[in-house]
Amino acid sequence: MEFDLSSVIGAVAEAVPDREAVVHGGQRRTYAEFVGRANQFARLLHDHGLGLHAERSTLAAHESGQDHVALYLHNGIEFLEANVGAFAARTAPFNVNYRYVDDELVALLGEQRARAVVFHSRFAPVIDRIAPRLEHLALLVQVADDSDHDLATGALWYDVALAARPTTAPPLSTHPDDLYVLCTGGTTGTPKGVLWRQADLYVAALGGMSTRTRTEFASTADLVTEAVERGSKRNLATAPFMHGAAQWTALTTLTHGNTMVLTPGVGSLDPAAVWTTVERERVTFLQVVGDSFARPLLDELDRHSYDVSSLRILNNGGATLSVDAKQRLLDRIPGLSIVDGLGSSEAGPIGHHMTDRESLEGSTFRLGPFGRVLSADLDAVLDPDDDSVGWLATTGRIPLGYLGDAERTARTFPLIDGIRFAVAGDRGRFHPDGSVELLGRDAVTINTGGEKVFAEEVEQALLRHHAVHDVVVCGRPSVRWGNEVVAIVALRAGAAATPEELCATAGESLARFKLPKLIVFRDRVQRSPAGKADYAWARAQAGEAAP
Repeated sequence: MEFDLSSVIGAVAEAVPDREAVVHGGQRRTYAEFVGRANQFARLLHDHGLGLHAERSTLAAHESGQDHVALYLHNGIEFLEANVGAFAARTAPFNVNYRYVDDELVALLGEQRARAVVFHSRFAPVIDRIAPRLEHLALLVQVADDSDHDLATGALWYDVALAARPTTAPPLSTHPDDLYVLCTGGTTGTPKGVLWRQADLYVAALGGMSTRTRTEFASTADLVTEAVERGSKRNLATAPFMHGAAQWTALTTLTHGNTMVLTPGVGSLDPAAVWTTVERERVTFLQVVGDSFARPLLDELDRHSYDVSSLRILNNGGATLSVDAKQRLLDRIPGLSIVDGLGSSEAGPIGHHMTDRESLEGSTFRLGPFGRVLSADLDAVLDPDDDSVGWLATTGRIPLGYLGDAERTARTFPLIDGIRFAVAGDRGRFHPDGSVELLGRDAVTINTGGEKVFAEEVEQALLRHHAVHDVVVCGRPSVRWGNEVVAIVALRAGAAATPEELCATAGESLARFKLPKLIVFRDRVQRSPAGKADYAWARAQAGEAAP
């Protein structure tokens, strides 16, 4: 039996209506209240004609037959209500990186053919600027915040629009084929929408399997029974919902009858708010993104005392968590287990690494039941006794493809001996004990603080400055960020420019997290005879420069 996400959450809500579903500061929603609000949002979309227009069976893997709904929001209960409500309306919600500037937003919303945008008031001025450039928009819904911005032109207030509608689901039947869309910058520099069937995402990424039998649920009654019995966890995601790791944490929480806890504040990590929330809400599960999150949290624990004894699991994904950070976490939080997840938006979970005091130095991962290592040419599956460097991948329940990109879909989801795989983009190889060593991305993608930055887009942005003759961008290791963006710049003869001036120019077209943390000036940029950048040389220059 297969399941769609709104049906699963609805069934859980019927079984535990009074259990807390989401907590955000002073706001608390029981499961009954949460699903009621999600249904009101679904009604809003349905009333405006948004929904499904072509069944999955009539479409190619890279196509969508549903209207897409942009979630241009900071973390909050409204993000989750709109997300689940969009599922109930048979529309496809997708995440929007709120750090993007106007042109980046227009490109993303245009590629997704967004029919609706749900946004916080602080983004109303941006919506007023870009909405005229988006031809497919039919609905704008504004969520009030503390910014005091007026209603954007043509928008509806979220709470007012919901209050006018019944709390029952719209008159339609959701389906396991309905889409979940996750937008990721990936290695192209252009955001791509990864298309998942909800039934596949539920099993592959949201733990939609019985803990008793280790098999997929055979009925709705079975999954509800386990949610009723085991739904006592209180989970907190420190990352923004605009990223997959936090979204998957929230959807896993809601489909299992647990409680999703959010910290107050928006836009950046607030360590004091995290630990205060952990203490007040007795959080049992904490999600982080590498050292860029863990180190500030640890520094706050060093400065002030918090009761964090409720924590049992710290889950890390999206960036490396160093041995030093793990050691400090284990020292400060007795009884804590640290789980490093290996996976991607395209492949879902591939493997994991469990850390305790005896395994701190471990850097390998145990593959999940569908994790594989593929050959370098993507034409064979490597055996565990083959230590060749290959590509990490999964099979089984994997995404359909990339929205609107048949070529990239075929490349990322190859067929080998009739079996379809999802290639994560990371290199890896087996160790003699059957574990897998992660070797990293082959492409020139910089993962900084959990964000992916494509070197070429930064290069092009810097080249907009009149003084820049040539530039190459690479990453170098950073204690705080995992990796940081570094630009090696050659100026035009007789020209002058400061790093601040170059970053100001690049910032006109790039989000701030993509800007270089360091700019190194050289007389020339070394390239191959064919004109290709020498990234090995660039990394050497970055390594020699003072931090």
